[in-house]
Amino acid sequence: MLRTRVSDLADRALVVGDPGRAARVAELLDDARQLTANREYHVYSGQYRGVPVTVASHGVGAAGAAVCFEELARGGVSRIIRSGTAGGIQPEVVDGAIVVATGAVRADGISHQLVPTEFPAIATPELTIALRAAAAETGLKTHTGIVLTGDMFYPSDVITGIDHAMWQRAGIVAVEMEAAALFVIAALHGIESGAVFAIDGNPLNAADEAMDGYDPYREIVTQAVDGALKCALDVLVS
Repeated sequence: MLRTRVSDLADRALVVGDPGRAARVAELLDDARQLTANREYHVYSGQYRGVPVTVASHGVGAAGAAVCFEELARGGVSRIIRSGTAGGIQPEVVDGAIVVATGAVRADGISHQLVPTEFPAIATPELTIALRAAAAETGLKTHTGIVLTGDMFYPSDVITGIDHAMWQRAGIVAVEMEAAALFVIAALHGIESGAVFAIDGNPLNAADEAMDGYDPYREIVTQAVDGALKCALDVLVS
């Protein structure tokens, strides 16, 4: 679905959910050009600090994102870093912070169709360490730990969704929607993967698990998004 020629793909790829964010990243590259735009999958190529990179958007949710990750891996990409937004789970993980994922709880639907439930979704340790160091250099509050990957963005009034309080007690630092699929697919292809997130809210701190007050369009979130993107790019080419 990326509709991108293998020969146009770089060895390293930055993936984001929002096509608009992918376009913003492309503006940071030298010799940037858009390769394709199909559905939510917008793909760019260019150079960052003299290293060829691919930037691709994957939309919202693990199932659609898995298509992007799979096709990049099949196309010869050997390092994929996801940069996105997430909601804080631990009390100290608040708006404007950065989270570097060490692994992900597989509460998504797609990864269970790829490997058994017992298989862990783990980021490449070397990339995690490098992302943590890069995040610290931004001056923003930084956290490292396991994130929760789920399929549901807004909670349902009909069906019981994710028990955020339980996952908080278990030490999960943040919740997002695609990392588990990335880590599993990367493992299956024997390639490197990592993930870094800007925190755009904390529903438990706000006593707002229904997310009625969710508002990611604030300057404090924008700063964290920019910081996370810079971390991802710096580590991608390191």
